[in-house]
Amino acid sequence: MKALGIDLAGSERRNSGVAYLEDGKLTCFVLHKDEEILELSKGFSHIFIDAPLSLPKGRANIQERGPHFRACDLMLRERGIKFFPVSLGPMRLLTERGIRLKTVMEGWGKVVYEVFPGAFYDVMGVGRKDKKAILELYGRLGFNLEDRKYTKDEIDAIACLLTGIMFLEGRAELLEGEDGAIIIPKAI
Repeated sequence: MKALGIDLAGSERRNSGVAYLEDGKLTCFVLHKDEEILELSKGFSHIFIDAPLSLPKGRANIQERGPHFRACDLMLRERGIKFFPVSLGPMRLLTERGIRLKTVMEGWGKVVYEVFPGAFYDVMGVGRKDKKAILELYGRLGFNLEDRKYTKDEIDAIACLLTGIMFLEGRAELLEGEDGAIIIPKAI
């Protein structure tokens, strides 16, 4: 199974980080356009995206008023993991973009999951904005990173990929409700 991690931005004008393993080597970089992301995704069977990929039950679309939280969001909250609801200002664009890309990818037979780097960092016990600690964690987990500066988008894409790999290996859990699901790692 080939896995791709995507830290999706709400707009094509902003960086979306992508990460994957090829022949045991970690590759990560940023993309912008939906077409670029979709073209890259063609080479992967499992795609793990940091973006809401569903709407709360009872909400017809992201623009109309309705419930703010999905069942999986409430499960995150029960675990003390902070997040932004799908209906919050900038999250609306991200949610629309995530759902749109997921629909295309699934139409191609890809398996697409929602992940959340913030939950990955919380479970692993590192600060969400502490790049040094995050990169050290990646090293402890066996990822040899190039000696270069990484953008936050790339770092988060690696967290998406790692969450996906952990899930495929049975070391992550699927928080699932009738209106969506999100994967978070199990504590190690």
